[in-house]
Amino acid sequence: MPKNAFYICRVQAHPILDIQDLSILFDTEDRQTIAIQDISLTLMPGETLALVGESGSGKSVTALSILQLLPSPPARIQKGHIFFHPKNGEIIDLVKADQKAINEIRGHEIGIIFQEPMTSLNPLMKCGQQVAEVLMLHLGLSQDQAMQKTLQLFKEVKLPYPEAMLLRYPHELSGGQKQRVMIAMAICCEPRLLIADEPTTALDVTVQKTILELLKELQQRYGMAILFITHDLKLVRHFADQVVVMYQSRMIESNACEKLFTAPQEKYTQGLIECRPNPNEKVKFLNTVSDILEGKDLNRSQNQLSADQVQARMNHLLQAPDILRLQDLQVWYPTHKNFFGKPTAWYKAVNGVNLQINQGETLGLVGESGCGKTTIGKAIVRLTPITHGSIHYKGRDILSLSKSELTDYRREVQIIFQDPYSSLNPRIPVGKAIQEPMEVFGIEAASARKEKAISLLRKVDLLPEHYDRYPHEFSGGQRQRICIARALAMQPSFIICDESVSALDVSVQAQVLNLLVSLREEFSLSYLFISHDLAVVRHISDHVAVMQKGLIVEYGNADQIYGEPKQDYTRQLIESTF
Repeated sequence: MPKNAFYICRVQAHPILDIQDLSILFDTEDRQTIAIQDISLTLMPGETLALVGESGSGKSVTALSILQLLPSPPARIQKGHIFFHPKNGEIIDLVKADQKAINEIRGHEIGIIFQEPMTSLNPLMKCGQQVAEVLMLHLGLSQDQAMQKTLQLFKEVKLPYPEAMLLRYPHELSGGQKQRVMIAMAICCEPRLLIADEPTTALDVTVQKTILELLKELQQRYGMAILFITHDLKLVRHFADQVVVMYQSRMIESNACEKLFTAPQEKYTQGLIECRPNPNEKVKFLNTVSDILEGKDLNRSQNQLSADQVQARMNHLLQAPDILRLQDLQVWYPTHKNFFGKPTAWYKAVNGVNLQINQGETLGLVGESGCGKTTIGKAIVRLTPITHGSIHYKGRDILSLSKSELTDYRREVQIIFQDPYSSLNPRIPVGKAIQEPMEVFGIEAASARKEKAISLLRKVDLLPEHYDRYPHEFSGGQRQRICIARALAMQPSFIICDESVSALDVSVQAQVLNLLVSLREEFSLSYLFISHDLAVVRHISDHVAVMQKGLIVEYGNADQIYGEPKQDYTRQLIESTF
């Protein structure tokens, strides 16, 4: 294979960005790590190039190297060039450029949107002032001029109440609103190149769609080129012109977007496409990237579920007893209090929800951030007080349970949170973390608990030698498996999965979903599966409840909800997902 086999070469005017044979190393005390190897790509004016791959593949390192934002040491450019063509001036090699030249280009000629806007924005500065600061630095505007320009930008990125947003701090904005502030900051100097590093990863599907539409609109208005970085290949199908797929620090495939989707050349690319749930078929298990790389992709005829099989399962679940029932559940939080401390106004997070989950069933609970999904999960495990209504578990109202009954309840009903890293104690080895609940609830004899913990690690496809390792030594998917093993250690009957796969790479997501399905069958588990990703919810759920502003607005069989949604809101969610 020639050295520049994946070099994108299109005969046009000067490319805005031209990366040639770039290799970057990370030097540490005990070893040398190759971050990216022989990366070559070009980006033309007005073009969108998507850089796609799993965590650790080298996507963000490539992006940060363009603006020389990698810490040096340990980062070191081993070889290669990064040629950039400014608006007015000669082409410059950013690898050899001095700090003064880099500072003039950052934020002015090249804008960047980072993955997590909350950590990218200064929590001590008002949002308007943060954007105005960039305008004053690069364009030499006065304070008043910069604030007027910022107000105009806030209107362009379609922030609600833009005048008020100028005076708000980052913590007062939603995730989507913070990301719009970051976009305004990135485009404020009308850059030639916009780098978008996972800008929609943690956002709801509807917000994702609006952010992508906004970026396209701004690109056409300003003529920018966009380098879009993501781990989700489906996200770029109708957004990018060119796609480059990265795997283990290398570029393994590059093609025009539609060609890459219709005729992927590499097995890894095929795996990234196939591990996402397909809206046109119902399967028991998802293909994983590792299966396809190893030639073990699932037999479709054996794995696909027929309409008769799905209906037979639904009939069986309808005959099963209910394990959990919510009746007129209300969870309200006081927003204002009078002089005597009595609440006078309320935020109605959950406002009269009725749901029933039968033994062995998976109920998918979907909706945008802030609709009350997580509040319901917390209310079920009694992590938040209930304002009104009742929650019955196996026929008993959980608010009337005695102390000993409540202990049993908390053992039987477990929750897996969205962020596995913050759910695990960084100072405790994972084996001890799995053993700890067994010790608290007196499960297994003391001498048998270590062996039980190791067997649970094996159950979630981890190894016995992982027992003594700490959380930081694992990937995100492995940490989520550890949290599942810890939940299983309690011998539960009911598990709440609260956005438990939303932050994972699509390949790891498929592995965790397959694991949850197999455990459901082996241990007769029931799930409340909370998510904003409707494709995932449809795959794993029997019934789906759609939630909006504290209320259930639609409920039914998963396939019926997706095939014939009755509410406009549900249709909007589905259209944003598939």
